[in-house]
Amino acid sequence: MTVTVGFRVLYIFVVLEVGTRRIVHWNVTAHPTATWTTQQFRTAITGEAPHRFLIHDRDAIFAPEVDRAVGSMGLRVLKTPVRTPQANAFCERLIGTMRRECLDWILPLHERHLVALLGEWVRHYNRGRPHASLGPGVPDPPARPDPCGHQWPSDHRVVATPILGGLHHEYCLERETA
Repeated sequence: MTVTVGFRVLYIFVVLEVGTRRIVHWNVTAHPTATWTTQQFRTAITGEAPHRFLIHDRDAIFAPEVDRAVGSMGLRVLKTPVRTPQANAFCERLIGTMRRECLDWILPLHERHLVALLGEWVRHYNRGRPHASLGPGVPDPPARPDPCGHQWPSDHRVVATPILGGLHHEYCLERETA
């Protein structure tokens, strides 16, 4: 949940693949309903990946009809115990990271602005931000080759790309033009 400059409350829906720490799907709405939540799961769970479980808390948005729909997609629904956020530590950590790295620093103007901000941050999270649990890796490794050790070819330079208006930076090697 976040608040816009005009004091409008917006809710953020996130699906995290625990094994890879990859954000698989996310969306924003001002009025979350069970029907909307079910549609988000239908979008995120395509059947291409071998998922077995869905872990969620006991928020009212996860109505029994949502659990039935997810069950019909072949997933077993696991609900966390009441008032125990540590039972869903992966998602709680993701929400904290999202707040610390993005939402605490930028006030969205409206829903469309929040969607654009989160879109850029999610790309950074999945492609550029290192994850301690993955070693030095990221959920979506870059297509470019990484140099070995601390040396790189002499015809390359390090290029910094600002993310979220310079709040974060991603670095890569780029071949220098002659």
